[in-house]
Amino acid sequence: MSLAAYCVICCRRMGTSPPSPTSDTYWRQIRNIIKLTGSLILGGSLFLTYEVLALKKALTVDTQVVEQEKMKSYIYVNAASSDSRENHGITYQARRELHKAVRKILATSAKILRGPFADNFSTVDVEDHECAVWLLLRKSMSDDKAARLQAVQELSRAHHWHDYQYRIIAQACDLRTLVGLARSRESDLRFFLPPPPLPPLKDDSSIEEELRYLLASLPLTEVDDCVQYFTSLALSESSQSLAAQKGGLWCFGGNGLPYAESFGKVPSATVETFCLEAIVKHSEIPTHCDRIVAGGGLQLLQRLYRLYRDSPKMQRNILRVIGNIALNEHLHPAIVRSGWVSLMAEAMKSQQIMEASHAARTLANLDRETVQEKYQDGVYVLHPQCRTSQPIKADVLFIHGLMGAAFKTWRQQDCDQAVTDKAAEDESSYTTCWPKTWLAQDCPTLRIISVEYDTSLSDWRARCPMERKSIAFRSHELLRKLRVAGVGDRPVIWVSHSMGGLLVKKMLLEASKEPELSRLISNTRGLVFYSVPHHGSHLAEYSVTYRYLLFPSLEVKELSKDSPALKALQDDFLEFAKDKNFQVLNFVETLPTHIGSMLKLHVVPVESADLGIGDLIPVDVNHLNICKPKTKDAFLYQRTLQFIHETLAKDLEN
Repeated sequence: MSLAAYCVICCRRMGTSPPSPTSDTYWRQIRNIIKLTGSLILGGSLFLTYEVLALKKALTVDTQVVEQEKMKSYIYVNAASSDSRENHGITYQARRELHKAVRKILATSAKILRGPFADNFSTVDVEDHECAVWLLLRKSMSDDKAARLQAVQELSRAHHWHDYQYRIIAQACDLRTLVGLARSRESDLRFFLPPPPLPPLKDDSSIEEELRYLLASLPLTEVDDCVQYFTSLALSESSQSLAAQKGGLWCFGGNGLPYAESFGKVPSATVETFCLEAIVKHSEIPTHCDRIVAGGGLQLLQRLYRLYRDSPKMQRNILRVIGNIALNEHLHPAIVRSGWVSLMAEAMKSQQIMEASHAARTLANLDRETVQEKYQDGVYVLHPQCRTSQPIKADVLFIHGLMGAAFKTWRQQDCDQAVTDKAAEDESSYTTCWPKTWLAQDCPTLRIISVEYDTSLSDWRARCPMERKSIAFRSHELLRKLRVAGVGDRPVIWVSHSMGGLLVKKMLLEASKEPELSRLISNTRGLVFYSVPHHGSHLAEYSVTYRYLLFPSLEVKELSKDSPALKALQDDFLEFAKDKNFQVLNFVETLPTHIGSMLKLHVVPVESADLGIGDLIPVDVNHLNICKPKTKDAFLYQRTLQFIHETLAKDLEN
């Protein structure tokens, strides 16, 4: 202001000065003009400099406050002054217009120079490591998919940041970025906020009662007999439990053997197990998933998940439900808001293969950015479980047999119980799933899938008495799930044990009759059979002999040598396989298997394991260990690996 006043005084002096000689007047006017112009330039420069600095301060985040509040869940910015004197007058208006002009200039220059300037923040006053956080966050929300994927990859490799910087990303990132970080192998767990506090239970209510209320709210119309069975069983046992807790007599009868097997367990835990099994069945129905979420099921399951951290069976069923809910894309925001992604990210890093695989299935169903397939209940990807830049060139599928499972069937042979107990601590000395540990390492370009389905030797032990599923029914069900998982889009090798081989044969025959499944047939390269009873099993003969005592299941009955269905399956598939020129490798046991404490039986004899094509290799092991190599260097594994390499040689080279 003083410079402006001085300029005005100079002008007045020029206008009121007395006449003087021409030469003196001329030079005096020149000097006055120079003084006036210089004053204006100097004053304007100082004013612009001040305003630019003021604008810069107004646009940048107060990093000093952020440094002081690193562990807080919020970020401070400078607030506008509440002084009304600063918000009025010509000076305020001039500064406001100047700020707008400078902002436009900065934004335009940023676009031209491809700078990182954004309307929400400026990086002018941020240190280099701070700048990276904001730039990667902005890049992860880009409209360009390739840029988003690269940003998530760079974020996952950040291990040198401060805690508050991870917290910034955790608070500000979107659903896609959060799921991408959870599926990245190297991601720091500090990227994930703890799950929000769980709502309190209702007055005088327990977890068991809440589960019962949730289960009772689910409809029983248009569901199969097994869903109705599990629901009624859970509600019945829950009622008995509640009556006992209120002073009534505890009854261990009710539903026969399944409940009698729970002697010695905590009653509430047993009832919660029943309820969970029923909810698992309901979660396979999309409309019921909506009701589970609306009824607070995500929070209730999370409470159970924390309560039963040491119960693998409870954890497994809880993760199955979450994985089934994740099949419905419109429910993804609810899953993220409830904090399940943070729990899945932690489970992905577990040394327990089963826990990590269940979490991997859930996150794959949530990841619509890099995964086109969906993995329904019972279909687990063993490799790759994380995002990878490695191209996947072929699929290898593992199908277990009677009383098997997706993971335990394919474990390393149990040589020493002490070694087995240390499996979770050191996978290099013992693996609980050799396709996940060994095959994934030897063949990184394969997608390895393991399938699980419920089976039983006897109807006494059937989880659902109404569930009498034939091989044809199970193969149709598995084929539908595998197609949803994208099986058939790449070259395929099928690896099966015992009855699982019959399911594979039935699936391929069924697919050959469906034009839309023609790619599955054309992409099938080979089959590995571990003691598959192509011509029947002694186990079926033994069970039928004592059928009035054992009540053999339908699956076991179909394995008898005189089964018409089994004979037709063998004849049809042998002709089909020869026509398609499938590569086949057969292994067969030579030692008997102990079934219980008194029965010793050669389950699949050599003549029954002979498909009629391919190599037939006898191995000195029993039926249970025919698919469980002792070591990575054992003949069983090395011959299987050789077959996979040779059969997929051309596909892996391309």
